[in-house]
Amino acid sequence: MTESIRRSGEYENHENPYQGAPQHASTPVNPEWPPPPAHQPAPQPVEPAAVWQTQAWAQASGGDGSGGGTALLTPVAAGPAPAPRRKRTRGPVALLAAVAIVAAAIGGGTAYGIQELTGKDEVVASSTTTSVVPSSRTGDVATIAAAVSPSVVEINATLAGGSSTGSGVIITGDGEIITNNHVISGASSIKVTTSDGKSYNATVVGTDSKKDLALIKLENASGLKAATLGNSDGVQVGDTVVAIGSPEGLTGTVTSGIVSALDRDVTVSTDESQGQQQQQQGGGWPFEFGGQQFNGDTGSSTTTYKAIQTDASLNPGNSGGALIDANGNIIGINSAMYSAADATSADAGSVGLGFAIPINTVKTDLPTLRAGGSDS
Repeated sequence: MTESIRRSGEYENHENPYQGAPQHASTPVNPEWPPPPAHQPAPQPVEPAAVWQTQAWAQASGGDGSGGGTALLTPVAAGPAPAPRRKRTRGPVALLAAVAIVAAAIGGGTAYGIQELTGKDEVVASSTTTSVVPSSRTGDVATIAAAVSPSVVEINATLAGGSSTGSGVIITGDGEIITNNHVISGASSIKVTTSDGKSYNATVVGTDSKKDLALIKLENASGLKAATLGNSDGVQVGDTVVAIGSPEGLTGTVTSGIVSALDRDVTVSTDESQGQQQQQQGGGWPFEFGGQQFNGDTGSSTTTYKAIQTDASLNPGNSGGALIDANGNIIGINSAMYSAADATSADAGSVGLGFAIPINTVKTDLPTLRAGGSDS
């Protein structure tokens, strides 16, 4: 080394304090380094982050004076060690919890919220996990009715020999409405009444008699409340359901029940004159189930579809109306019901045997209906 290591303030006169002190003859000392202290200093507590400096000492014996002896590490004096910090958990558990909270906040009511914020005239579709009603009011019939009733309309169709009454579901803010084909089949004019009492003329966009579906469009309509279309594949037997429609012309009638069965093969007539005859007589649309015919003869021209069965009260005029789940999503379009048209007053009323077209069938058929339908 070419420079001696000195502590600040020492050797002001450049004198070696050990100069002239007797040294052991057998212990060679590097003249550039001060000799070691007479005894080893007492050990001091060392904290993990201590700064170390290396001080090389000459070997006490057997050394060659070249400074190649053992290097001793001594810690630089430090102040009192700070109190240990408690580490905050930032591991996967905390991260997953945060993600779950965000997902839950976003998951609830996303489709409905987007519709309300954008105001676009689009079909609002969702899974059954979407909640149109507040989560604290899930399954509450009054809350569901208040939320969905503005999206259900009454349809009056003028026919060649009379008229028919049914229901429909608004799917866009500018007045696209889904209903049953048998409600408007053969109509020369269609008038629609919304839940607030406003009346509109409507035209047929497309029909699909094989699925008993039709799409109509209101004239000069805007700002209507579109229903949220759910996911009928997630429906289970025993689920709570609400039906809204206009049975016997009683606009906005609300009934409730459960899903009684799934995937029922329901056969309905596609014969236009057959349907008109039943509607004019006040009976329900004729259908077959389990080899039996209900509400009259279905005729020779029929179609069969898979249906949701419900015990919610359905009557003539509910056709084309909404079947709704506990969250306020539309899961089916009511289409067929048993109606004892010739029953006495003691036997009158719903017998809890109704069917609805699954809403996933409707969503799949929408592009066809908008293009004019399969019957065009």
